[in-house]
Amino acid sequence: MTSAKSLTKTLSILSELLSYFSPYLHQQKWLVIITFIAIVAEVGLRVLEPLPLKFIFDYVLGDTHTTPLILNQISPLSLLTLSSLSILLITSLRAFAGYWSTVVSAIVSSRVMTQVRDDLYCHLQQLSLNYHNQSRSGDLIIRVSSDASRLQEILLTATLPLIISSLTLVATLGAMLWIDVKLTLLSLLTVPLFVLAGNLLSSKIQESSLNQRKKEGLVASTAAESMMAIKLIQSLSLENAFAQIFSHQNQASLTKKVETQRLSASLERIVDMIIALGIALVLWYGSYLVLQDNLTAGDVIVFFTYLKNAFKPIQNFAKYTGRLAKASASGERILNIFKETPEIRDLPHTINASPLQREITFKNLSFTYPSGKQTLDNINLTIKAGQFVMITGISGGGKSTLMSLLLRLYEPTSGAILVDGEDIRNYTLKSWRSQISVVLQESLLFGATIRENIAYGVKNVTDKEIVEATKLANIHDFISNLPHGYDTMIGERGTTLSGGQRQRIAIARAAIRQTPILILDEPTTGLDRHNEEIVMESLQKLAQNRTTFLITHDLSLAEKADLILYLNNGKIEILSNCEHLNKLVKL
Repeated sequence: MTSAKSLTKTLSILSELLSYFSPYLHQQKWLVIITFIAIVAEVGLRVLEPLPLKFIFDYVLGDTHTTPLILNQISPLSLLTLSSLSILLITSLRAFAGYWSTVVSAIVSSRVMTQVRDDLYCHLQQLSLNYHNQSRSGDLIIRVSSDASRLQEILLTATLPLIISSLTLVATLGAMLWIDVKLTLLSLLTVPLFVLAGNLLSSKIQESSLNQRKKEGLVASTAAESMMAIKLIQSLSLENAFAQIFSHQNQASLTKKVETQRLSASLERIVDMIIALGIALVLWYGSYLVLQDNLTAGDVIVFFTYLKNAFKPIQNFAKYTGRLAKASASGERILNIFKETPEIRDLPHTINASPLQREITFKNLSFTYPSGKQTLDNINLTIKAGQFVMITGISGGGKSTLMSLLLRLYEPTSGAILVDGEDIRNYTLKSWRSQISVVLQESLLFGATIRENIAYGVKNVTDKEIVEATKLANIHDFISNLPHGYDTMIGERGTTLSGGQRQRIAIARAAIRQTPILILDEPTTGLDRHNEEIVMESLQKLAQNRTTFLITHDLSLAEKADLILYLNNGKIEILSNCEHLNKLVKL
């Protein structure tokens, strides 16, 4: 019963995948039509292929006395030659049709999977921070790369052969019935055994494959996390500890992989044994009918050839059922991502955001994380355009959360943020976020050239604009002295640069966007005094003529602010000057 339910689930997932991917397939409809025509031609020629054997064994080598009238006028040697040439011609045409069905379907599947992977990646980028905070990055990487590749097995290495096998089976059974009904019925006695074997083992293969994919996700997550934290791991001598964790998870993944392969091999071998039983029955009964003069030797040979052609699709069913079970497990993991609805998304009738002109208003703003922790409680605040706002307070007081709400990385639990009187939720995400530049505490750089890191996301940027941005960030001279200048490749996450250099490149990246709003989230934390002074000088230039929010614990920066906000346990206090701030901090 469990096996039947699992098989039903597998077919349901495959049906859901086909339904989801049908728009992608529709874009390739002409190639799909060509593939279908080639498949039908291949199946038809496969059915015709054994027929010349009957003429050879019955009318050339045999002693049949009921030769058709048209063959009486052809010598045995000529008939043998024509039959042999027919076999060659039919086989060549079948091979030609099979070549085109394989090649064109490969093109279709590659194009479809490329689009699916692109859409999956884009969808992951649109999902909220809550989703990514609760997911493991390594597992998501496995889904985008490895699981997506496995889906290609459904489209190319499993689905296409199964379609050909199904059509071949139907056509071959028709030909077998035409030769002898009783012999055909005898061969069908093994069908329940095939069904039973497939039903019992395919469910176990799917379950084992799904568990294996989960184990592989854990392996990838551990590897990704340890590589990103390699400096910390080496500093604390944690190599052996993480190696043991990785080895344990890797061994668990290997165990599941071996189990899946063992089940697949078992299914294929059981099918081979059932096929041998069917062949033995047909061979015995067919030979008996020849001895009784109810069939010719040619009929039995052709029937036997058809039987092997019929059993081959059944062997393929066993072979590809395992693959489909594995692919359905991967497909289910991908569909689960596509089913996730972004919490932060454009609402109907949203408009493009206009540059900030007058003020930003936080109105009755409250926010509670999914864990239940309330971080902001009824914040009411108005920021004038062009102001330099310093936000300080205890750690965990809601400073970064307030800016995340401004960026619409989260939605407020209640209240709203208004820009020139318009709720920012009425703006498209892309147009609103393009109004804001951000410099974080630990600025992330990508494994690309310095030029590309600065210009990411900005269209038609010129070299002159890039140089001006780096001069503002006090990093131009450093870049110019590098062997390859702005075309210098930097390591993943900018590991080949110092903290101060990374921050200044991040400032240049913010400068080139030329946005009216600037968010600086503790940009000098972890820098030595010299680098801090250089970075702050760059930030002051960057903040000119912009509405700037500076999150910091460094109270010495308060004198540069037009407005000081002190956040504590979700409440906000507006401070008029540095003296007021110092008194509050002492208390």
